[in-house]
Amino acid sequence: MALPERQPPSHELIPQHRLLKKEEAEKVLAEFKVSALQIPKIKAKDAALIGTGAKAGQIVEITRSDGSRNYRLVVD
Repeated sequence: MALPERQPPSHELIPQHRLLKKEEAEKVLAEFKVSALQIPKIKAKDAALIGTGAKAGQIVEITRSDGSRNYRLVVD
């Protein structure tokens, strides 16, 4: 029997997490003039990434309720 696919947690205190496409990630890194290794990290198994299919090396955009955006590099 296959296990049901888990959905990302939905709660008002958990900000929206979105995987960036490669082109989007390159644009963000260029805008801030940093490499991917210079931004904060987030584990691929982080509860907020459940159901996103996040893999090491991808960049996640985190949008908070006040509209601010942060970026994280997905690591194993």
